[in-house]
Formats: sequence, structure tokens, C-alpha cells
Amino acid sequence: MKITLDEMQAFVAVVDTGSITAASEWLGLTVSATSRTLGRLEEKLQTTLLRRTTRRLELTEEGCAFVQQARAILASVDTAEEQMAARRSRPAGLLRVDASSPFMLHLLVPLLAGFREKFPDVELELISNEGFIDLIEKRTDVAFRIGALKDSTLHARPIGKTRIRILASPAYLKRQGTPTTPGQLEQHVLLGFTQPETLNNWPLREPDGSNLRIQPTIAASSGETLRHMALAGLGLACLSDFMTREDRSNGSLVPVLSKHTVEVRQPINAVYYRNTALAARIMCFVDHVAEVLGKSPLET
Repeated sequence: MKITLDEMQAFVAVVDTGSITAASEWLGLTVSATSRTLGRLEEKLQTTLLRRTTRRLELTEEGCAFVQQARAILASVDTAEEQMAARRSRPAGLLRVDASSPFMLHLLVPLLAGFREKFPDVELELISNEGFIDLIEKRTDVAFRIGALKDSTLHARPIGKTRIRILASPAYLKRQGTPTTPGQLEQHVLLGFTQPETLNNWPLREPDGSNLRIQPTIAASSGETLRHMALAGLGLACLSDFMTREDRSNGSLVPVLSKHTVEVRQPINAVYYRNTALAARIMCFVDHVAEVLGKSPLET
């Protein structure tokens, strides 16, 4: 059996106070509990640490050697606790963040300067994956995901929602014509995702009430790639508002089939594994993202 910190603390307290009675008062234990703790410690070490006389306690040679080791171990534990407390008040360490390319470029990168100013001791490692990843396998601390979540082992913190719209460039519409009904999409170049297939559900109602599932003419794994293809006049794309706000504002992309479009808002969540104690570096980053994005609506 391995010795415990409580046993070492009891032993050191007896040595420092000079008696089991005084040590018990210091530790908030009964005299019998402290005595039993010392007995267990000596039994585990298979040696006598203290000679008990009617007047006093004396360290044996083995006790003298062990008390030095015990003090060093207890000091290391105290130091570790102090460092963890400091990290909670001043987060530090490496933080690995995963998000899709559009989310990373349009939402996370612009707020990094403010985060670094507030938390200079947090080292950031940013990774873009277009699909969902296993956080443990990829050694990722926190990921930002858009859409419905399926992994019940993850803790999810809502960050916001983003509306999706069907868009095209004026140049494409001038060349190919503007569709006025969902049925006319068959005559157009549709830009869609390679995976998952749910991203090819456009906010247009089918007769049975479901969203229209399109078959992409050109497919890509990244929404940012689709955005650039739409800007280049290659076809129509269904994209999130947060990545097309400036494009729509300056007229580079314009909404198509607005009268037929159903308002679909996809949830955005920060996800991380369920831990009893969430690392301060994760908490401060998620808090910062939520605070900044909360001041900048994602659905306009």
C-alpha cells in the first residue's frame, strides 16, 4: 500500500508540534485518529519513525531521513496548488483550438488581438478542420462547431446562431439569369459541400415540407472555397451570414430566391470534453469569444 499525503502531514505535524495531542489540535483531528494515522504510516514503511516515551517523542534515524523527504513532498504539493491558483487568476499554457476555415478566418482571427492583450501567457495553436474531429485523438482543447451536435461526451456552450442564405454574384446572375422559383435551380450551377451531406440542405421548402436537398454541380470541403467560387461568378451557393456580411454589404454577393427562403439559423457551440475542472485557459478563451461575438450579431 502506498502512503498518503494525509499520513505525511500528520507525521510532520507531530514532529513540528512535539506531541500527538498538539498535532491533533493543529490538524483538527482527534488524538486517536492522529495516532492511528501514524501507525498506518509506520506499517506501510515497515519501520519505526518515532520513539514514544512517557515524556516526549523522539525521531529515529529513519524518522529523521523520512521527515526531510516528507517536507519536500508536501512543499511540492503546496507549490503546485499555488501555481494552479495563479493559473486560474492568470491563465497560461498551450491552448489548441479547432474550427472550420470560415469560422476561423471571419470570426476567431479578428478577435485574437484582444484576447492576446488580455491573456498574454496563453499560447495559441489554431487548427482548421472542415469536418468534426475527435478532440482527444487530435489533442484539441476546444472546438467551435456549427449545426446540430451528436457527440454526447462533449460539453457544449452556445455561442450564437447564424442564418444561411442562397447567394450569387451579380456577374453570374447577369450571365445566367436570376432564378425566380426553386424549380429553376436545375438550370443553374450549384456550389455545394462534399460532406457532410446535410450542408447541402438549402433553406427552400420541398412540397413535403422538408428542406431542398441539392446535388452540387461543383463541390468543395470548405465553405470558404465555396464563397470564393461564388465571388468568382461560378454559381450559386448557400452560405452562413457571418462569412458573407461584407460581401452582401458591398454587393459582391446578392441574395437569390429571398421570397422562397425559409429562415434557418444554425447554432454555434464551443465544445470540449466534460471535465470536473475546466482549465482556465479554455474558459477564458470561450468567455472572450462569447463576449466579443455577443456584441457583434452573427445573423445580419
